Amino acid sequence: MLVAVIVLAVAGTTLLFLAGLVAYSRRQTRRYLLITVVLGLLVGRSVVGLGTVLGAVPMTAHHLVEHGFDFLIAVLILYAVYRSGPEQTTQSVGTTDD
Repeated sequence: MLVAVIVLAVAGTTLLFLAGLVAYSRRQTRRYLLITVVLGLLVGRSVVGLGTVLGAVPMTAHHLVEHGFDFLIAVLILYAVYRSGPEQTTQSVGTTDD
């Protein structure tokens, strides 16, 4: 049962990653690239989990890789949020702020 759930997680995150690639290819902005990288890390995280369950990835490596990916995902999301801060607005000459 656990293997089936992890296989579904790999399939789901892979589909999300492919959708992210399509979105990035259309927009080609840094924000879309960051989102695509995060989705790729989620795929890698799921693959490592599957490898651990199947005995291909030792538990120590599993923890190092997955927690490392968790950290990278958090950093990239926070960076994307930081970079997307409030838009700069310019005022026309002769207008006032009420």
